[in-house]
Amino acid sequence: METAEDITYESMDEYLSCKVKLPHMGELYSATVLRRKFDYNGNPIGSRAKNPILDTREYEVEFDLDGSKDFFTANMIAENIYLQVDQEGRSFSVLKEIVHHRKDGRAMAKGDAWVTHRSGRRTRKITTAGWSLEVEWMDGSTSWVPLKDLKESNPVETAEYAVANLIHEEPAFAWWVKDVLRKRDRILAKVKSRYWSRTHKYGVRLPKTVAEALQIDEETGTTFWRDAIEKEMKNVLPAFKFCEEGELPPFYKKIECHMIFDVKLVGLVRKARFVAGGHQTDPPADSVFSSVVSRDSVRLGFLVAALNDLDILAADVQNAYLNAQTKEKVYTIAGLELGNEYKGNYVKLYAPYMG
Repeated sequence: METAEDITYESMDEYLSCKVKLPHMGELYSATVLRRKFDYNGNPIGSRAKNPILDTREYEVEFDLDGSKDFFTANMIAENIYLQVDQEGRSFSVLKEIVHHRKDGRAMAKGDAWVTHRSGRRTRKITTAGWSLEVEWMDGSTSWVPLKDLKESNPVETAEYAVANLIHEEPAFAWWVKDVLRKRDRILAKVKSRYWSRTHKYGVRLPKTVAEALQIDEETGTTFWRDAIEKEMKNVLPAFKFCEEGELPPFYKKIECHMIFDVKLVGLVRKARFVAGGHQTDPPADSVFSSVVSRDSVRLGFLVAALNDLDILAADVQNAYLNAQTKEKVYTIAGLELGNEYKGNYVKLYAPYMG
């Protein structure tokens, strides 16, 4: 802990009067660093360190939004400053979400998107003219940004938005989107992550319920989540046995079932998985261990195949768990995932071959 005597040039403190966006009410808002924070004995709290991450000095800041004040450590202030400037120290806004898009008369039509060379080879025209996207920033503000600028500053997010909103085949996107998504990992490795959110994955909003998934489809004019739900339920339907309307299965225990949503990296394919609350049943007496092949075994297999010039074939068994015998007597109540026809009905969960 440094004492007041150690502060010989407080007015030269590198963070005083700095403008930086800091967390406030769940968002990032612009704030001004006012002064150091002192304890009851008048000693400044925290100590300076050459490495900003280890700097524990505390500061009082004032938010421009409402004039409220809060306290932040130097390492948090430094982290936000570094994340909000480029290599030359110029500040930038932190993108939260691309919310909308528009085009004007300068946008190229799909019929004019190709150039035919003398050799007969056809290539796409390189253009972003006429397109702009509405962006919501982390400080809560929104603005329209030309596609050419957002493509340079946030190429991955822009490409993912184009795919999710079915505009990736437009001439302004088609010539670069697929290449950016293919190189996504390398691009992200070179760019510091501005914002981590559990509500989105690869730029796609993740629903928490079937109703929310269908709502997202309605808002975006797509059927991605609906198709994923229908595909999953078609696969698991053989494990269901529907009871007569109002019939409660005797000696059966009720468990809750729900849908888990995800987005695959390749092609941003939406995935839906129907899962049962296994924790609501009594633990089985026998072993439920499921072995997994080790990485070394896989590598050895590849090595043997390479040394002997062998072809490698891979396969995936969909919904393999449906072939496992169900010992427990359990049932659930059908939800929106099965459609309005079955919603509210009692459903027994059993293995297909059990009868």
